[in-house]
Amino acid sequence: MQNRMVRGILSLCLGVLVFSLQDPLVKAVSSGYPVTEVMAIRSIVALPILIVLVQADVGLRAILSKRFGLLTIRAFIQFTSYTVYYLAIAALPLADAVALYFMAPLFIMALAGPYLGEHVSWRTLATVLIGLVGVIVMVRPGAGLFDWAALLSLGSAALYGFSQLMARKIGDTESSTVMAFYQNGAYLIGAAVVAGTFHLAGITHAIHPSVEFLVRPWILPTLPDFLKMAACGFVASAGMILLSQGYRLAPANRVATFEYTGILWSPLWGFLFFAEVPRSTTVIGAVLIIGAGLLALNSERRKSAAPVLTATRETA
Repeated sequence: MQNRMVRGILSLCLGVLVFSLQDPLVKAVSSGYPVTEVMAIRSIVALPILIVLVQADVGLRAILSKRFGLLTIRAFIQFTSYTVYYLAIAALPLADAVALYFMAPLFIMALAGPYLGEHVSWRTLATVLIGLVGVIVMVRPGAGLFDWAALLSLGSAALYGFSQLMARKIGDTESSTVMAFYQNGAYLIGAAVVAGTFHLAGITHAIHPSVEFLVRPWILPTLPDFLKMAACGFVASAGMILLSQGYRLAPANRVATFEYTGILWSPLWGFLFFAEVPRSTTVIGAVLIIGAGLLALNSERRKSAAPVLTATRETA
């Protein structure tokens, strides 16, 4: 059980790292292309990769699951979550949007009990709160948070949290690769439907950056921009599998704390791609977040070791 827990945590942390690469890529093209075009190109690139992964993992027949309905519902919840998150990125500073999105672990904690029947200890909640304090210290919330687009990021966090609880619930019969395949299909179908709807309605422009990113008509991308969108497909394939695997292997209320590791990557990508130098508050916040993760992991190790120590004393 402990080994399964560790593998789940490592899968989630790696998935968060991989997925964070999408943020600078999407933001870089958000001023010239619609979000639906970005998602469609990403999904088309990811499709053959996921087909190969599903075949190697469980075989393509596994796609025809008896839990087709739940897989589809979860996939479209994920589509909605990531769409509104990208819309938030178009209007908010990246750090603000990412910080708001990291309310997701708290939503997961709040829903794990009623939805999955998992016990949430006060230690787990305490580590999540420490992580949240670290997020606030890092991003120094400013006036940008009062843009209504902030609600998009919060809504995305809530939807994402619920979708990962669903992954935990159906993970006893469904592999992470099949869940990722369904997600990718929802992204492609959803993007086409949304783009077609706005095209038929004749809506092509908007004042607010988030809405403009949604309704802007498709155009032929330049080669550099196409490569950025296509790269999201490779990133998404790996990220979806790793995140689904993390929540499939371990209880949601145990691994959710490690979602906060994603906040570490935003300042790093800012430095590497945009020459942004991390502030002192970024370093302080990072220490708090890493500390919260280590406390959570140490707490789980003590829980796992407790039964063994008790048995030893009773034998003696």
